[in-house]
Formats: sequence, C-alpha cells, structure tokens
Amino acid sequence: MADTGFDLVVIGGGPGGYVAAIRAAQLGLKTACVEREHLGGICLNWGCIPTKALLRTSEIYHLMQHAADYGFQVDNVRFDLAKVVARSRAVAKQLNGGVRHLLKKNKVTVYDGAGRLASKGKVAVSAEGAATATLTAKHIIIATGARARSLPGLEPDGKLVWTYKEAMVPAEMPKSILVVGSGAIGIEFASFYRDMGADVTVVEVLPRILPVEDEEISALARKALEKQGLRIHTGATVKALQKAKSNVTAVVEGADKKTQSLTVDRVILAVGITGNVEDLGLEGTAVKVEKGHIVTDPWFTAGEPGVYAIGDVAGPPWLAHKASHEGVLCVERIAGVKDLHSIAKSAIPGCTYCRPQVASVGLTEQAAKEQGRKVRIGRFPFIGNGKALALGESEGLVKTIFDAETGELLGAHMIGAEVTEMIQGYTVARTLETTEAELMHTVFPHPTLSEMMHEAVLAAYGRAIHI
Repeated sequence: MADTGFDLVVIGGGPGGYVAAIRAAQLGLKTACVEREHLGGICLNWGCIPTKALLRTSEIYHLMQHAADYGFQVDNVRFDLAKVVARSRAVAKQLNGGVRHLLKKNKVTVYDGAGRLASKGKVAVSAEGAATATLTAKHIIIATGARARSLPGLEPDGKLVWTYKEAMVPAEMPKSILVVGSGAIGIEFASFYRDMGADVTVVEVLPRILPVEDEEISALARKALEKQGLRIHTGATVKALQKAKSNVTAVVEGADKKTQSLTVDRVILAVGITGNVEDLGLEGTAVKVEKGHIVTDPWFTAGEPGVYAIGDVAGPPWLAHKASHEGVLCVERIAGVKDLHSIAKSAIPGCTYCRPQVASVGLTEQAAKEQGRKVRIGRFPFIGNGKALALGESEGLVKTIFDAETGELLGAHMIGAEVTEMIQGYTVARTLETTEAELMHTVFPHPTLSEMMHEAVLAAYGRAIHI
C-alpha cells in the first residue's frame, strides 16, 4: 500500500467534494479526492442533471400533445421509453467524464474507492473490501452526500417500490403510480410521470405540498397539478404497502383518520434523505452526528481538528449548489483567504422543476411575519406578461416580500415557466443587499418574462403599471 502525503484529502466526489478539490488545487494545495462510486455524485449521476433530462422530455411530449394551440397538426404522438431513459443516462455519463477531466486538468489525484478516517490526519482507501492506499493530510473534508430515506414498512425493493434511482430508469411506463412525499423530488417525479401519461397520486403527511415554499405558491402549485390530473392527499400517511406480483396496494390514512386502499403499478418513495455517515471512521473522534448528519460550525469544522464536513452530509438544505459553495468557502478558509463571508442559508435559492416550475429565495411571507417584520408584498401574474402569453405560458405568479421599514428584499417566490432561471436575479439582489429603490431603477428588457420581476417590486409599493 502506498502512503501518500497531501495538504488536503476530500472524501466524496460529488458537487461539494470535487468543487472543493479543484478550488484547493487552484490555491496551491496538494489535493486528493476519494470517490467510491461515480464522480459528480448523486446530483450529476442520479439526481439534478438526469432528472432534468427526463423532465425536458416530458415537457416536449406535453407541447407536442398541444401542438394545435400553436398552429401545428401533429397526430399519433408516441415515445420510445428506452430512448428517453438512454438520453438521460447519456447526459449523466458525459458530465461524469467532464468532472474527471477537470480534476485531472487541475492536478487533483483521484482515488477510486471508499475513504474513511484511519487515525489523526490519515485516510484509508479501500475498493471491493480490500485496502488500496493510505493517505495523509493536515486537512480532511468529508463530502459523502446523502441517500434516500425509508420508513418502517415502506422499504423500497427496487421492483414495485422505487427510490429515485429506479424511478429514473423504468423498463416500462407504469399505468399508475403513488408518490409518497411532496418535496421537490416527489413533485418532480409526479410531474414527469403524469406528463408521460401515468395516473399519479401524491400522498403528503404535512398540510400542503412543497412545504418549504411560500404557502401562496404552494397552493398555486397544487391547483395547477390537480388541473393536470394529479390526485393529491395532504395531511395523509401511507400506513402499509401490500405487494402483489405486479402491483402494490397502499393503505392511506387521511387527515380525518379514515383509511382507503389504493392499488397502483408502482410506488415512488420521496420521504427525504439521510446523510452518508456510516463507515467513515468517526468512532473515537470528536465528530458529532445528529439526526443522520454531521454537526459543523459556520466554517464547516466538524469538532475534530483538521476535519470538516460540507454538503448534504452536513445537513439541509440538501442542494447541490449549496454543497459547491460550501466546498469553496471551506477550502478558502483552510488556505487563509481573507475577507470571507460565511454562507447565509436564507440566500440560497431553491428550485423545483415540475410543470409549472417553482423557485424561491429568502423568507416566506409567514416566516417574515413570524419574525415580527412589517412587510410589503408585491405580486405580478404571468397572464399580465406579453412574453408569457406569446409562449403560451400564462399560468404563474411572481411574488416579492420587502421589509416595510427598510426596503430590504426579504424574499422572492415564483411559480411559472422558466422561473428556475429567473430566481437568480433576486438572489443576486439579496447578496448585494439591494433595496426596492435599486430594483425599481433597474431597466428590464422587453418583452421578457423577467419583466415580471420588476413589476412585482413595483406592485409592492403601489407603483405597478401593467396590472
């Protein structure tokens, strides 16, 4: 076994780990990255990227089915599921190769295998159960990500009861699906399968879908999805799953405590995630694990000298862009870069790529009021925007929340076409500590969807022109 010395070893090659490794190398640190499965992590290989490829397919299929609205005559529209899945996997494969190239280009040494803390400043690497290397480093970043959580009695089997992995590579299109959980992952799969023709039911234990979003946006999302044919049960739980040869019967208990049975071809579990904290050699260290995640301070130190944790393994929000940003900050702190700012979780945007899309940043209206803030609310509907009408995408809303006393942009919440691309405008505004005055004096191009961002600011101050 080789005993190789580095300044930094990163355990995990996902969007947090590989970005941290590259930034470290740029700063002159001799760096190694240990990855047990696929460079790029869950996001690139089984999450963010390939799911967007699937959702693009369902979007096109939906448009083709409504081609007459745009003056086209398209008959007998069909899809080849094998090719749909193959395209999604090809996108992931291409990006996986790109990550390996970037690491090589930046002179990061990659070790294929699982990494664990062997002793102070040492990482043991193993592959297929055999030790392959021992790495030494003054600094070690744990970026092992997370995996799908399961509930007692609702364990996935990969055949009838799916996690996100099986849901992304179906051999055949189910006629009916039950999605358990209505966070971003659950709603995206519900949207994809409904647009592809499946009969979809969503069960959510909380009172509303997309529970982290602003309540008004959540309600609009439910209305839009139900209009498309989804059946949604909130305040409900799946008490049991009874498997047959080719289908599953779910016993669902509603908010009124009454139960009903629902038989579907497949069940997709989307009930959250838990950090990959096992087999990391944390025993005997000062690293603390709470609720399945490593506890860190604002600068990602994990209690043990020289050990840090970033990304999903360090807790919510479980977002790739949050992990990448944490990786950069952590490494820059290690390298002694001056004037750094710790990450403000309220400034991290969230996106859900269902149809219609949902995006947000900052405080919800309820959260702002619970903080005792006096707020000014601005709204602008998609139906009042010329570009939205020209696109045939008139369903949606842009909502802004300002502090009534200071003019601070507290939050922004959107639902509608391409809002996942638009939200970054408000994210930049929050980072720059922009008030309503700067946003009002910003010139937005016409005709664009982004004009609604301007109009929603004007509306908060009684200056809206196009409502």
